[in-house]
Amino acid sequence: MVTDPTYNAAAPMATAIHVRDLCFAYHTKPALHDVTLDIPARQITAFIGPSGCGKSTLLRRPDIDLQELRRRVGMVFQKYNPFKKSIYENVVFSLRLGGMRKRAALDELAEAALRSAALWDEVKDRLHTSALGLSGGQQQRLCIARAIANQPDILLMDEPCAALDPTATLKIEELLHQLKQHYTIIIVTHNMAQATRCADLTAFMYLGKLIESGPTMHIFTTPNNPQTLAYISGSFG
Repeated sequence: MVTDPTYNAAAPMATAIHVRDLCFAYHTKPALHDVTLDIPARQITAFIGPSGCGKSTLLRRPDIDLQELRRRVGMVFQKYNPFKKSIYENVVFSLRLGGMRKRAALDELAEAALRSAALWDEVKDRLHTSALGLSGGQQQRLCIARAIANQPDILLMDEPCAALDPTATLKIEELLHQLKQHYTIIIVTHNMAQATRCADLTAFMYLGKLIESGPTMHIFTTPNNPQTLAYISGSFG
């Protein structure tokens, strides 16, 4: 999996990620089989499929070095995981890691990230208190702010709402629609209703194979593959 070095922010319909004939195995157990897919820029792509089908494995297999990964890709996990630091220090963590030291610049980018994560108004008066004092939904939005603070190209989200209540989930979904104006978003979800609400493109995976991908409404209303139809109709998975 490679991010496209020719990606141009002025061309929002460009391809942000090319996946070509990707195979992967854990020791001797195959996890991905010849996966090929283009992921469009500035849209939301959802990966659906039963547990163990390879969705999260694909999400975590970018073929770039760690430093480049940190610069270009932000990651948000299933369970909100803020560091045991202040709200402010959580947001600026990747910036400090990248060598930024000027307080004015850190302050500016921290505020921008928190505003983008729809969290600034809720925390602006307690930036230097523990992030662990936030609600679950606020902690997940803080993790999103942390992921986008260094302005990556791509935001990867692995079941980002699985640990949240319906109200917090709705806030995250509304946030995703705002964020896709600036980021390419890839989301793994078991919640097919969430995929229909959020995703522009949906890819169905089964047993490590990409079975079908296409516009979300097409996948959920008139899929081409009978395995896709069986999964979305609840026949298996």
